[in-house]
Amino acid sequence: MTPAPPLLLAIRPQPGLSRTLAAARRAALPMEGEALFEAHALPWQPPDPADYDALLLGSGAAVRCAGEALTLFRHLPVHAVGRATAQAATDAGLTVVSTGRGDLQSLLGSLRPGRLLRLAGHAHVQVVPPPGCTVDLRVVYTMRPKPLSAGRAARLRAGGGVVLLHSAAAAAHWAAECERLALPRAKVALAALAPRVLAAAGPGWRAHAVAAAPNDAALLAATARLWQEAGGGAAA
Repeated sequence: MTPAPPLLLAIRPQPGLSRTLAAARRAALPMEGEALFEAHALPWQPPDPADYDALLLGSGAAVRCAGEALTLFRHLPVHAVGRATAQAATDAGLTVVSTGRGDLQSLLGSLRPGRLLRLAGHAHVQVVPPPGCTVDLRVVYTMRPKPLSAGRAARLRAGGGVVLLHSAAAAAHWAAECERLALPRAKVALAALAPRVLAAAGPGWRAHAVAAAPNDAALLAATARLWQEAGGGAAA
């Protein structure tokens, strides 16, 4: 009997999932996607815009979920964690003045002293403001987890595979889904965006790799190595 083929799966929420799948196609990786999270806006009380010098954004979801209140802050410059977040801010009519490389703490450390308003999700990375900076946090959305489909669970159970993890919340949810569905960790390899993401998944996986930098290009490079080891073939 022919062994079941492995599955290469990305589980991040949209619209990031579509970007990851497009990048995987360009790298000749036969990746499939199933968003196991969905962003939901939360009610929030916008503070006085006059109290701030700039906006600090760590995700595009913060922009999309902030609602009409975001218009109050359109005159403020934006510091965005990465290119996708910067694009979401630009699309919303905001002016991006600096764009990081995927690490919010590093971006924060590069800024001049000032008063920053950070819009974020309920599960967010903790940051330490450098001297002269203050960061006021407003939570504007939450990511609600979704179950893995029975079909993909069956394919992973039969042939194993490689799963991409973009956040610690995704890693923890993936581990919980494997427990719920009785998916053996020993059949699944994990490609994680950062060490803290991998740590959130816990031990016992068939193999794992961490991106050399917190961006999709580096994550896909790590994924390609795991995919080849899983018997999926080499990417172009």
